[in-house]
Amino acid sequence: MDARTFGVFTLLLITLANAEDPYHFFEWKVTYGTMSPLGIPQQVILINGKFPGPVINCTSNNNIVVNVFNNLDEPFLLTWNGVQQRKNSWVDGTPGTMCPIQPGKNFTYKFQVKDQIGSYYYFPTTALHKAAGGMGIIQIHSRPLIPVPFDNPAEEFAVLVGDWFNKGHKSMKNILDSGKSIGRPDGLHINGKSAQVGAKAEPSWTFEAGKTYRFRICNVGMRTSVNFRFQGHDLKLVELEGSHVMQNEYLSMDLHVGQCMSVLVTADQPPKDYYLVVSSRFTKQPHTIVATVRYKGSNSPASPELPPPPPGNTAGIAWSLNQFRSYRWNLTASAARPNPQGSYHYGKINITRTIKLVNSRNYIDGKLRFALNGVSHLDPKTPLKLSEYFGVADKEFKYNLIADEPPPDVEKNIKIAPNVINATYRNFVEIIFENHEKTIQTYHLDGYSFFAVAVEPGKWSPDKRKNYNLEDALSRHNVAVFPGCWAAVMLTLDNAGMWSLRSEMWERFYLGQQLYVSVLSPERSLRDEYSLPDTTQLCGIVASMPKPKGYV
Repeated sequence: MDARTFGVFTLLLITLANAEDPYHFFEWKVTYGTMSPLGIPQQVILINGKFPGPVINCTSNNNIVVNVFNNLDEPFLLTWNGVQQRKNSWVDGTPGTMCPIQPGKNFTYKFQVKDQIGSYYYFPTTALHKAAGGMGIIQIHSRPLIPVPFDNPAEEFAVLVGDWFNKGHKSMKNILDSGKSIGRPDGLHINGKSAQVGAKAEPSWTFEAGKTYRFRICNVGMRTSVNFRFQGHDLKLVELEGSHVMQNEYLSMDLHVGQCMSVLVTADQPPKDYYLVVSSRFTKQPHTIVATVRYKGSNSPASPELPPPPPGNTAGIAWSLNQFRSYRWNLTASAARPNPQGSYHYGKINITRTIKLVNSRNYIDGKLRFALNGVSHLDPKTPLKLSEYFGVADKEFKYNLIADEPPPDVEKNIKIAPNVINATYRNFVEIIFENHEKTIQTYHLDGYSFFAVAVEPGKWSPDKRKNYNLEDALSRHNVAVFPGCWAAVMLTLDNAGMWSLRSEMWERFYLGQQLYVSVLSPERSLRDEYSLPDTTQLCGIVASMPKPKGYV
């Protein structure tokens, strides 16, 4: 190799070494609009004039840049449910990490979908905007050179399902602020629409005979678990909340609030129309809606005979619990893996801390509140992460108001305050969610995936660890806790930042059933966490303070 060739070769290596992963740029205008998800015109939140909003279609490690223009009459924030925001809680989009985008202003989110694949979604966290829309799916694909454990589908379809209220988000917020419950939903929607059997409607999706399609389905509702199923077609589960799973086939799937999954559906039936059926679960008033799948070239209507839902009530809980137990991580699949790599063998890592959380429903001075271990969270004027970074946390909140064990009178003497626990960086922790109430709960943790190792009836005790799945439990970010049951999850706190641990039942979230986990790196190093971005919006007591020196 001559000197000139060597020089070109060296330059090429340097260029490759410094090359960044690809970028995807989006410009979103958030506005109000009028739609009729349940047939009644009402105000909804649109992104670029649409609900659901744009699909973010990307690949593992891609950089995402979203410039959000808030054209509402209220402050607005988006969170990216399930995206781990490695070292970067600055753009997590929760009230504890960011100042909201003021009306008439814009803010640019920049983040990387680091070491992740799977199906996720974004939604608003301010006021009660989640009840009005402003949401869409995030599809993160494996890198082209990493094989996926199933053949490429002919097409992918993004599906948002959930409950819906006709009250309007501002009315619902006023109801909660007055100390009352928003009550039961008025119905369900599929991608912002609801249809009944036999109603004339354009098909939502088109099949070609013999081909296989991937449906990425997320439950973005306020409080209601759902079940979905297709007429005449089996469902092959291939991915759930970022994990490739052992590919079992199902007739129907339960999908709890906040959860996403991918199923494959093969067009192997006689060409005609078929229904995707979505029905509510564990509700006194059942709701069922449909959307149409049409085989290409067919003009035969769908049969009015719908596949039956799973059993309800107590039998339905047992059915859903057994379905949860059937999920197994595909350990042989090539894909992004949870950090650290020791998490392959999570069952052999010593637990350094156990946190047991018990939810409760309470009335304080006649007003409804929800709590965890006796504390009902209240957002301070300054986002928690900013107060911490600027060194003024003691002026806004106190750490560790709750203990790692619930108090004996957990359902009494509730305190309303910012609920923040200090956690030790890189500790391996066990979190127990124990549900003493008669309604199902779902919980989510930002910044992480965790191993959902067990959901069982009764109350948790250390001897219950013998029932844990310590080999191939799914790495996921959401867990359902059935009435009178407990759930156990395990994770390594290796992602420095301030992270929301919350109920995904949004009435409960809004009225306090949430907390934040502060994970600080003792090194204050860029190796562990990014410094405050220059573009960060400041508010509250830090609005006029000089920015601290960044990490090095």
